[in-house]
Amino acid sequence: MKFLHTSDWHVGKQLKGRDRIDEQRAVLREIVEVAGRNEVDAVLISGDLYENAVPSAAAQNLVVRTLLALRDLGCEVIALAGNHDHPGTFDAFRPLMGRSGINLLGNVRRPDSGGVVRFKARSDGQDTTVALLPFLSQRYAVRAANLMAQTPSENVGAYDQMVRDVLEQLCGEFHDDTVNLAMAHLTVTGGAFGGGERQAQSIFEYSVPAGVFPAECSYAALGHLHRRQALPAACPVVYSGSPVAVDFGEQDNTSVVCLVEATASTPARITDVPITSARKLRTVHGTVAELEALADSFGEDYLRVWVREPARAGLREAVSDVLPNALEVRIDPEFSGSAERSAQHRDRTTGSPQELFERYCEQSGVKDDAVARLFAQLSDEVTAAGSEGASA
Repeated sequence: MKFLHTSDWHVGKQLKGRDRIDEQRAVLREIVEVAGRNEVDAVLISGDLYENAVPSAAAQNLVVRTLLALRDLGCEVIALAGNHDHPGTFDAFRPLMGRSGINLLGNVRRPDSGGVVRFKARSDGQDTTVALLPFLSQRYAVRAANLMAQTPSENVGAYDQMVRDVLEQLCGEFHDDTVNLAMAHLTVTGGAFGGGERQAQSIFEYSVPAGVFPAECSYAALGHLHRRQALPAACPVVYSGSPVAVDFGEQDNTSVVCLVEATASTPARITDVPITSARKLRTVHGTVAELEALADSFGEDYLRVWVREPARAGLREAVSDVLPNALEVRIDPEFSGSAERSAQHRDRTTGSPQELFERYCEQSGVKDDAVARLFAQLSDEVTAAGSEGASA
């Protein structure tokens, strides 16, 4: 059977205040075209469909229409919540999406209540089993482990052990004569960051070894890290990466979706299909005169500019005049002793709570890992309380 693996769409994400919904629409249209052209049996979307837990109407409209367009191709569509998504909202819409033939999962479920999806591939009738593991915060890892064990005990084990316990239950549904797939949104130890992830929910106890996926798994489709990569394990453990660079830290990443062919008895074959609809991100250096001379070569790329001139009144405006797509303008530290500190004063008005807190810590010179972890846990609790209140 053949399927498409994609993740980390981050629909609704802005870049330095610039709305990118048109780019995101073009990228998702391209993904639908890839799925249709290759007549895939399924599309697996491994989390972070949205940029934040309260997406705009435009972002929701785009994601829903994309899921429906994929389903209209006749393939199975399976998506789970990442750390940027709101799991309660995913589960609230689960029955409605299910009526449309789309499997949407927000929170961990037992295999017999939605944690495992089974279908026959339309191309060859191959029985396929998909184990689903949405993003687990520290708080909900305990709840998920208890759910699987069906015990009320307060599990105080390590995060990676709780993830192992949950996956063991889900992957226990695998059989020798089926294509066995796992979907998860998490950090695998040794994975390379793409550049735009939430650090506080990607490190510390949030990482697990690739060995949590059993050898019986034909392919583990991961989301969370934005760089396309595979991790060494007993089965293919693969991050598809984000199909669009979400920040300048990802400007050198190659945006792809993974086209995978798998059978019950042979290793999965993976083909990277480039996704090229988004505008490129680029960091450039030079004086205003040098940048003006190169302006035509930058095309429609979004730019981060390091100006190699001393700071002066009107310098930012001068750069913007010659480079309208310059979204970030900084003074090269070589030309101003205070420029490096000034460059750290990034926008405090946009971004998620975690991103704003990370910026604050960076600007304040705070590099305490425990502080970041505690903030992530607090954010999880506040978000969870809001989710429970909304579903009450």
